[in-house]
Amino acid sequence: MASGNKPVIVVGGGLGGLSAALTLGLKGRKVHVIEQAAEIAPIGYGIQLGPNVFPVFDRLGVTDAVMQASHLPPTLRMSDALSGEELINFSPTSPQYRERFKHPYVVIHRADIHNILLDACKKIDGIELTVSTTVTGFSQDGGGVRVACEDGRDFEGAALIGADGIKSRIREHFVPGDTPKPNGYVAHRTLLDPADVPEGTPYMEEVVLWAGPGYHIVHYPLRHNTIFNVVAVFRQPDYVGDEEVPSHEEEVRAVYSDACPSLKALVAKMDLERRWVLADRNPIRHWCDGRAAMLGDAAHPTLQTLAQGACMAIEDADCLGEALEATEFDYERAFVLYQNNRVIRAARVQLTSRTLWEFYHKEGLARDVRNVEAREMTDEDFQNCVSWVWSGRQPLELASAGAGPG
Repeated sequence: MASGNKPVIVVGGGLGGLSAALTLGLKGRKVHVIEQAAEIAPIGYGIQLGPNVFPVFDRLGVTDAVMQASHLPPTLRMSDALSGEELINFSPTSPQYRERFKHPYVVIHRADIHNILLDACKKIDGIELTVSTTVTGFSQDGGGVRVACEDGRDFEGAALIGADGIKSRIREHFVPGDTPKPNGYVAHRTLLDPADVPEGTPYMEEVVLWAGPGYHIVHYPLRHNTIFNVVAVFRQPDYVGDEEVPSHEEEVRAVYSDACPSLKALVAKMDLERRWVLADRNPIRHWCDGRAAMLGDAAHPTLQTLAQGACMAIEDADCLGEALEATEFDYERAFVLYQNNRVIRAARVQLTSRTLWEFYHKEGLARDVRNVEAREMTDEDFQNCVSWVWSGRQPLELASAGAGPG
């Protein structure tokens, strides 16, 4: 399987896969993106993007398009879901924030950022997109890779990038038998017309997290205040059913029965037809093998508490492209270089997200202590806490091109 002029195969057409394809396409490489869905299209809810991802958008040439589709929240707020008390109030538009982090903090409809990346890929002749095709595995030799598909087809490439999400088939090659790790919580997501949001709902322009005992709610506007995005999360350790479930109005009403009145009114407006089981995976050290590597949720799926899942996948793609260029597209060496530059940062996001998850959902006296700690946090304290992630990834360390971490 001499690589010759074969493309780099990217398995998965999500944000990480498209970012990788665009990164390589802009460097003049042929890329073949293989997506199992009938079209390369995301589930349509909101996501948050921190300032650390914008240098990547600059290099991909999509910053202006992202900003046009984004909402810039004036405040990131955390409040107690029972009392309604404000705990943390941080402005990502202040001069102090912009001086330190240089780039904006935005919220955007997932479909909008996805389509921005997809449209950019379609403008590059060297990027091919194949849909309705499920990759089941791959093989490789010193000269290239071959991916096997469920429909019996094979595709050959110079290298393989697994960007196929938390349920990754490619990851099975690296960690056989490993499965996603549910954390005992589920989520319901809803997009509301602002006219349907209950009167008296506070902070509708902001990104707000309401922290409750064993539950939380996040909401913020999208598409220039024409959509109101609401996510309700709560503990449900025994739920292991299919994601498509009947409505659960009575159950959800009971969960949020002690929430402040405005939250209960908001939850009553939610569409409860679909439920997501929340999960991550334990961090792993090895993301690559020969001419194959993983990125994004395939390599390091994380809980949502740092709002960094999409950002980490896009950072991965940027680092991978830089490593390939630095090694003159020596795939095996570049993949090790990429892995060793990313593994600690990604694991830190995963583990910190788990710690914050516990912080958000404190009960009883622990909740009281949490609230005191949060109220005492200054803007500078908040910035110091998030600086390691919001300041972006470090420049590529070429010394990391040797053996992978032990």
